[in-house]
Amino acid sequence: MMTAEYEITRAFDVPRELVYEAWTEPRRFSHWFGPRIFATPVDRIVLDARPGGIWRATMVGEEGFEMTLNGVYREVAAPERLVFTTGDPDNPGDGPASVVTLTLWEQDGATVMLFHQYGVNTDQEHAEQAKAGWSEFFDRMAEHLASS
Repeated sequence: MMTAEYEITRAFDVPRELVYEAWTEPRRFSHWFGPRIFATPVDRIVLDARPGGIWRATMVGEEGFEMTLNGVYREVAAPERLVFTTGDPDNPGDGPASVVTLTLWEQDGATVMLFHQYGVNTDQEHAEQAKAGWSEFFDRMAEHLASS
């Protein structure tokens, strides 16, 4: 089985609790999750942020195109840590799946977010595409947090 992993570190000029809420409150999550060409309507988001709880987000594009991402929370420690899956990394079948570990800490009045993704049934090329996608999402998160 092919695996790949990468990290993204971002700093946000807001308290850690706000960054954590961006990941766990559907109203905030809808503002940044997904590429700019998609909308992620708040009524198409489930964020049951507790160990074993599910998350699901449906991105809606032009002409009714939809794409749903989902997984399960493994660890929830507000406001400093979230661990969740995309897909089912324990039983992925043929599709890609991953474990995301999100760590938040305060530093010099800002919040630093370390995003680590470990993928299965994937390769480095796919990981680079995923990293670029998440980077765009986090640009949108920064814009949302700056205006909140």
